Amino acid sequence: MASNVSSDRDVNQVVFEATSCVRKVTLNRPRQLNCLTFEMISHLLRTFKEYEQDPQVRLVIVKGKGKAFCAGGDVVRVIQSMLRGDYRSVLDFYRMQLTLDYLVATYKKPVVILINGAVMGGGAGLSMNAKFRIVTENTVFAMPEASFGHHPDVGASYFLSRLPGHFGEYLGLTGAKINGSEMIACGLATHFVYSKDIESMEDALCQAFSSNKSLEFAHELDVSRIIKEFARNPELKEGSSLKRLEVINHCFGKDTVEDILSALEKEATGMDDKWITNAIKSMKFASPTSLKISLRSIREGRKQSLRQCLSREFNISSRIVLRSFNYNDFYEGGKAIFFDKGKKFKWEPSKLEQVQDATVMQFSEVVHDDRWGYLEIPDRSQLKSSKL
Repeated sequence: MASNVSSDRDVNQVVFEATSCVRKVTLNRPRQLNCLTFEMISHLLRTFKEYEQDPQVRLVIVKGKGKAFCAGGDVVRVIQSMLRGDYRSVLDFYRMQLTLDYLVATYKKPVVILINGAVMGGGAGLSMNAKFRIVTENTVFAMPEASFGHHPDVGASYFLSRLPGHFGEYLGLTGAKINGSEMIACGLATHFVYSKDIESMEDALCQAFSSNKSLEFAHELDVSRIIKEFARNPELKEGSSLKRLEVINHCFGKDTVEDILSALEKEATGMDDKWITNAIKSMKFASPTSLKISLRSIREGRKQSLRQCLSREFNISSRIVLRSFNYNDFYEGGKAIFFDKGKKFKWEPSKLEQVQDATVMQFSEVVHDDRWGYLEIPDRSQLKSSKL
């Protein structure tokens, strides 16, 4: 992130449109797959707060322009800031992003997220805790952070840990991609609507919640009823990893990353199944430290509220960015993947058994540094659910 000051070119990174009492929010960086910049998050946070307080606004619809909903945070700009030693802007980026995620999760008014395309990382944080998460035949979900030395954050330790069995560990450790029908089946999405029907559904929502209505905001049951008119029940493909949930639970339910990988390799013996081959390959490619941090984070998240998860994830991200405990995997791995395409990078430590459990635990601790601090999220749990 070059600067936290908006320029003229930043203004249209998010487009806000008023249609009667409905507000449409469009992420508008299609060439960059709508990856979130500081400026975008700043605009979104400020405008969402305004919409929540505006009695004329009854419903908010969020979508992405182009082939992606949002493929994550702008990691390239984060790495650029780290290269300059500008850790303050990275701090502000993470702090504001997680605050926005919690605001959407606890929003007083219905938020409908239209995920017609790729949704990863920061895009998942923005959408996965919203009340209405609409996917299509074009949707692809993934949390690939361990592949570049980071960890599934933005609330992922909360929403991944609440998936069936140990499917969340599978997604978080392998970065595996799943489609819209699989998101419905595992609970990451609430409705499946074909892309050709999305515009008609939007129009129906806008007409239903017009200025002629007397209620201050749309009732969630009414929103659900309208969406269901367009929703369909997709079938899982035969090759879906969700049809292997018994094996996934057996392997990814193990106590350690080493045991998980060992169980996968044992199951793969004599088996010609693409999902398990890809899972093993992805985990062997990923940062060993990231894998251990990610597994512990998801397991911790299973026992915590969303607010607690976000605060802990912020601590982990802080440690990673500040390169605590001489941890350079995100810094060096990010450069290798996003800047020096094809450049080989050796993780340090390079083997799972070399990563100390005590160090992994320390990543969750608050950074005692006045330049960094910790994440303070206002408690909004009474607005939606005590779980949050």
